[in-house]
Amino acid sequence: MIMKRRFSILCASLLLSLTGWAVDTLVLEAKEGPGKGKRVVLISGDEEYRSEEALPMLGKILSQHHGFHCTVVFALDEAGKYIDSNNQQGLRGLAALNGADLMIIATRFRQPSAEEAVHVTNFLNAGKPVIGLRTATHAFTGKGDFGGLKYNEFGRKILGEQWVSHHGGHKREGALGVIEQDQAEHAILNSVKEVFGPSDVYGVIHLTDKDTILMRGAVTETLDPKSKPVAGKKNDPMQPLAWLHPYTAPNGTTKGVSFCTTMGASVDLLNEDLRRMVVNAAFYLTKLDVPEKANVDYVDPFYPSFYGFIREKGYWEGHDLQPEDFGLGKTPVLPDPKGSPDWPFRPVKK
Repeated sequence: MIMKRRFSILCASLLLSLTGWAVDTLVLEAKEGPGKGKRVVLISGDEEYRSEEALPMLGKILSQHHGFHCTVVFALDEAGKYIDSNNQQGLRGLAALNGADLMIIATRFRQPSAEEAVHVTNFLNAGKPVIGLRTATHAFTGKGDFGGLKYNEFGRKILGEQWVSHHGGHKREGALGVIEQDQAEHAILNSVKEVFGPSDVYGVIHLTDKDTILMRGAVTETLDPKSKPVAGKKNDPMQPLAWLHPYTAPNGTTKGVSFCTTMGASVDLLNEDLRRMVVNAAFYLTKLDVPEKANVDYVDPFYPSFYGFIREKGYWEGHDLQPEDFGLGKTPVLPDPKGSPDWPFRPVKK
């Protein structure tokens, strides 16, 4: 079955290469909408939080409900035959950033080739906006650089924070969004009221007065969306959960702006208001009027798997996922990683 599937993918690849289309990425053409003419590149590739599930879903919302042209980048295996989110060197298709208006990134400790990295460098040196989700604070690692910005400096310098700690209990305590009162009228928070995610609160310690904190994260007693914040010092003060950060490009002169939230696991994005905050940020950073209540309904059903490392040998090869498997009208359903807690607060495909 896998060999027959790969033969069909190979035939499609040959056809698409002749017509100039890439098969390393998922392209979601824009419907009519206020984002028409704006191009968004969503970069997945992490071992833990299922960005390969989350970003196609967000790309569908942005393209089909709001008119943004979206391209989703994935981590592929060494030979480029299937999605392999464990392959830290597997990012392909970053050339989609050429001419893009916005980057949405949710990678973890990636090590792109120099040929791929140059597209990130050019994008940042143009001062274009970035949205970072969850592990984007530690999006890259290794000896490479983006025109002088080391891979491991991306989070701190472009998003305002790097990897610090799990402030909440991992897979035991959730995260409740608490709006920063002096920013309650900020456009990114339009119709954002109830944000909750089962991923825990991250430690955030490096933000400065130049950063605009929009939301803080209260550590909750359990992973139940209705659970209460834990009592005591853990929530005093509460850690920043979402903020705007002014960045200086690798060239040392160009200025840009990023939005970052330490939420972003695929199961976090079951939360409607979290999806809305990310979509609002896309409007805001591309200098479009932010809707009063952005439509963030799923375009296709969304059945995210729980977060966690996948260590089974041959897992990604066995599933043989292709970028096109996440296309319009399609919804891959993958098993939870071994050792996942019982979390009954999501739809289940029947």
